[in-house]
Amino acid sequence: MNKVLITPKSYHYYKDKAFEMLRAKGYEPIENQTGRTLTEDEIIELAKEGVVGVIVGVDPMPARVLEQLKDVRAVSKYGMGVDNIDTGRAGELGIQVRAAQGTNNVSVAELAIGLIFAASRHLPAMSAKVKQGSWDRILGRELTGKTVGIVGGGQIGFEVAKRARGLEMDVSVYDPFLKDDAFADQPGIRLVRDLDALFASSDYISLHVPAVPDTYHLINARTLALMKPSAILINTSRGELIDEEALYDALVDGKLSGAAVDVFSSEPPQPGNKLVALDQFILTSHTGAFTYEAIEKMVLRSTINLLDMLEQSEALA
Repeated sequence: MNKVLITPKSYHYYKDKAFEMLRAKGYEPIENQTGRTLTEDEIIELAKEGVVGVIVGVDPMPARVLEQLKDVRAVSKYGMGVDNIDTGRAGELGIQVRAAQGTNNVSVAELAIGLIFAASRHLPAMSAKVKQGSWDRILGRELTGKTVGIVGGGQIGFEVAKRARGLEMDVSVYDPFLKDDAFADQPGIRLVRDLDALFASSDYISLHVPAVPDTYHLINARTLALMKPSAILINTSRGELIDEEALYDALVDGKLSGAAVDVFSSEPPQPGNKLVALDQFILTSHTGAFTYEAIEKMVLRSTINLLDMLEQSEALA
């Protein structure tokens, strides 16, 4: 029986129905039993032979890995971002790749809004102080009337924009790939073409772009210097987007009010990381898509996508 490798750790929450679907089509699932993200060598060891498809989370699948998976015909992304997969090399090898579009966009967008609230009202720091016996308050800010600058107008960015408008915030969106009329029917949401101007005019910056060479350290000393000292940075995309040394300096020097992120350059961060120790920095454990609703949709959609791609490859064989 042909096998399918399943790497995402949260897949098991709704695996029964998905496994039934796979086995009904003649595929035997192999689960990631480590409880963590697989390494390149572990993926190769598990899938180098007899595995025809992979349902992959954030585990790395560069060219080196894909080239050694001799029977793999399809890779189904458990989520929406495929930046951990060398899609170009996959195409050259005849391996189809498909993302689970429309599955976790609401969950990630809701977390982004939650991080805006948490940073604006200093919720983690204030809660920690109260639990330590203090009843001191920390002065916060209202969101109403503030401007959120959204970098990336895809499915997640669009959901953030809609929710920000519901909070009576003004919304600016930067995405060079969107048409000028992309948000024409959304009052209070405008598309801007100058990223530096977006940084300079926004009270909040929320990042919703993939980690590619052009976005590496998009947030750096230069772009941080453009932002208002009262601004707050939100990142629910990828840790590679931020130069964390530059962010630390900006927060310590008072050039930025705060930052709240769900992703980091090293997950988990190394013990004693100086940025993590700052009260004005909030870090959650890459939990944007970690809701019951998103997981169920990602499990089913990624499984259906894989079966569809495998069926197509068989028809072409």
